[in-house]
Amino acid sequence: MFLRLLIAVLFGALIGYEREHAGKAAGVRTHGMVSLGTALFAVVSIHGFGDTSDPTRVAAQIVTGIGFLRAGAILHERGVHGLTTAASLWVTAAIGLSVGVGMVLMSLATALLVFMLLRFGPRPGLKHNSKDTSYHLGESLMQTQNTIQSQYSLENHGIQNVNTVYWNLSTPMLYEEAIRRREARLAHLGPLVVRTGQHTGRAPNDKFIVKELSSADKVWWGKVNRPMEPASFETLYRRLLAYLQGRDLFVQDCFAGAEPQYRLPIRVITETAWHSLFARNMFIQAMPEELATHVPQFTVINVPNFHAIPEVDGTRSEVFIVLNFEKRLVLIGGTQYAGEIKKSIFTILNYLLPQQHVLSMHCSANIGPDGEGAVFFGLSGTGKTTLSADPTRTLIGDDEHGWSDRGLFNFEGGCYAKVIKLSPTAEPEIYETTRRFGTLLENVAFDSVTGRLNLDDDSLTENTRAAYPISHIPNATRDGLGPHPTNIIMLTADAFGVLPPIARLTPAQAMYHFLSGYTAKVAGTEKGVTEPSATFSTCFGAPFMALSPTVYANLLGEKIAKHKVNVWLVNTGWSGGPYGVGQRMKIVYTRAMVHAALNGALDNVLTTPDPIFGVAVPDSCPDVPSEVLNPRNTWADQAAYDAQARKLAGMFIENFKAFADQVTPEVRAAGPRVG
Repeated sequence: MFLRLLIAVLFGALIGYEREHAGKAAGVRTHGMVSLGTALFAVVSIHGFGDTSDPTRVAAQIVTGIGFLRAGAILHERGVHGLTTAASLWVTAAIGLSVGVGMVLMSLATALLVFMLLRFGPRPGLKHNSKDTSYHLGESLMQTQNTIQSQYSLENHGIQNVNTVYWNLSTPMLYEEAIRRREARLAHLGPLVVRTGQHTGRAPNDKFIVKELSSADKVWWGKVNRPMEPASFETLYRRLLAYLQGRDLFVQDCFAGAEPQYRLPIRVITETAWHSLFARNMFIQAMPEELATHVPQFTVINVPNFHAIPEVDGTRSEVFIVLNFEKRLVLIGGTQYAGEIKKSIFTILNYLLPQQHVLSMHCSANIGPDGEGAVFFGLSGTGKTTLSADPTRTLIGDDEHGWSDRGLFNFEGGCYAKVIKLSPTAEPEIYETTRRFGTLLENVAFDSVTGRLNLDDDSLTENTRAAYPISHIPNATRDGLGPHPTNIIMLTADAFGVLPPIARLTPAQAMYHFLSGYTAKVAGTEKGVTEPSATFSTCFGAPFMALSPTVYANLLGEKIAKHKVNVWLVNTGWSGGPYGVGQRMKIVYTRAMVHAALNGALDNVLTTPDPIFGVAVPDSCPDVPSEVLNPRNTWADQAAYDAQARKLAGMFIENFKAFADQVTPEVRAAGPRVG
């Protein structure tokens, strides 16, 4: 009798193996147990009750019971699906019953037929066009989710015993899943609106890098890159893997880096559909023929609903962003803010690429009508995204780029723009993306009845965001590649109101300001900020720099010299006084100054050195009033300007002490002078 039970398990497991290989929830264990259970019932009905039992009644009851199991496999909130798996469970029950009554050969033949039918039989509903690798609905009109699964399975990441895995879902499929799971709402004209809860921005104090042998002597350790012990990482990772068991997961296999030589295969695993859509929008999508053989070199596992235990996991709070260069893993948890995904990959590229003599940059980039490239460095709120999205120029990308020996290349396939108080006249290209299908809107207010957006509403956060594929920008390049830049624009939003609106920098001044990475916070933007405060973020992106800032600065200096690049400092902040007194520089003036710098209109204009900061300020600029160009002349109280300028210059000098012994005398002397 035991032999029959063993045979029943093997036959059921054969069918279950095929279902599991196809990515279905009912696999080897489920089919094996169904076959074992029905075989056991058959054996007991024949031999356990003597002549009083009726095997036919037992068989009928088994069929009824299996009917409930099949119903559970196909009936869900989203409707009926999984009919093939339900049918395989039904026939597995029949196979187990046949083995139980001794019809082993017939059961074997049936099991083999079922296996071949499942494995090699055509799938109704979707037909494949081999000429263009596209899919379309067949005559049966059955809508089937036909996605491509990589041969590099989740088990390679230690992930096991999960429920359903959704591999590389398209944007419409992710919309359906996000809405069905009540993760998101559909807004007027097609964007998807989500809420990130408590965390509406990055958590820089909760970011860690595992201190292991391969990277320990390369990482720029300190306040930005906090170390985590390997043992703490392993504890956190094991708990996270246990959390994932039994849950649905979404996988996007994609790339970071548009230049083929430096393209990094990545994988983003999420527990929510909308985070999967974010990854699909932000990174470079793989072609269908690349998906089956995709092997990620780095993997992000994003689990917002899993929280760290600081006492156990070695974290600062329940939130964690942990990078492990040795294991090529990123773990993110405790926060819904999707920007952590993209900035983790950016940090990885900032670690890898400079070691290959490629400058990784927190910048936007575009190409002029004559084919000349431009780079825009700047922190959040300085206008980096707005000024690069210029209808007269071709956008390469809005946030993260590399500069190799061949030229510029985008790291991403999408944009992640701030949209608070977005203007349809001043920023028409970005504004239009908020009215497009495929755009993901974080914490943007909208009317729950009409679905219409209110981009001016900052009740949830001022850091409202739109994540959209770069193809939503009409004049964006599709290959993500550009030439070596002719001009570099370093943007700052000076709330002290003392920096000139535009100035030319020498190569030494360029390295000084790059290492300084200055902008300012203004009152009201953060709790406790009552007056303008200087922010120095080295390389215009300190939270994402894995190596020493001088590594990036030296690469920048080499490339500026080699390609004879013009460098400009552009202040998009305040004029006529500090924040609260003066006015923000008009964007029409800023655009005019940037255009003049990029098209060569300032090349032969006379300049005057700023008496404190030493930069060369143009005496005139097309379409800009000359009085705007000299910030001291815009202040009613020029003595107050002088005091404010000396105050800011002192902040520059104090901040640069951290780099003074790592740069040349020319760079040290390129800073402001007080006294």
